[in-house]
Amino acid sequence: AAGVGTWFLVIWIIGQFHAGSEYTIQAATGIPALIVLLLVMNWFFHKVYWTGWIGEHNRRRRVAEEARAQGSVRKATLGLALLGFSAVYREGFEIVLFLQNLRLKAGDGAVVEGVGLGLGLTAVVGVATFFANQRLPYKKMLVVTGVLLGFVLLVMVGESAQELQLAGWIPTTNVGIAIPGWIGLWFAVFPTVESLAAQGVAALLVIGSYFLADYLRLRRPRKAREAAAAAVGQV
Repeated sequence: AAGVGTWFLVIWIIGQFHAGSEYTIQAATGIPALIVLLLVMNWFFHKVYWTGWIGEHNRRRRVAEEARAQGSVRKATLGLALLGFSAVYREGFEIVLFLQNLRLKAGDGAVVEGVGLGLGLTAVVGVATFFANQRLPYKKMLVVTGVLLGFVLLVMVGESAQELQLAGWIPTTNVGIAIPGWIGLWFAVFPTVESLAAQGVAALLVIGSYFLADYLRLRRPRKAREAAAAAVGQV
């Protein structure tokens, strides 16, 4: 309910600035969603952020369980309710940001159809998981999700770059290569230096952050082993 309310609140806020150019509004709504998606796809940030986020949720859950064990049922119920609300609303807020740009381009009908289809597929997966009563292959699912999000990121970057060009915020420099229209429509690949460079930079940021996170993950245990070996040597 709070997510739906936020959806209409954001629509109202955007409506206050609707006197400007259509492309300006689309560019302004696309940039926040793009920033959020870049953060989600940033592996270094992902490692730090999600470890802290999940750790904080587990801590709050333990506090609520301890309160219930001590007989404070009302406090435990309120704590778990707030925990569930914060977890779900954060996802809902991100979705509201992602869909605003699509709403401005394709209209409310396309958004409603997409949300309905997404909810239906989510329900199918949830019911199947419940009745199968088996552990899901989370690692494989995360890999597939990461690939899909990477594709979405490149599409959003290409679209945002084109909108910024149409709004006059950044220049337009043709590369002199003919790209079929359907590629621009489905993959947001346009024959301009700015859009192609933006997509390249986004890909490098995601790939680079992955290798940086992997490097730091391997470096810390190695440093710990070296420190332990040095301590043993001193003894």
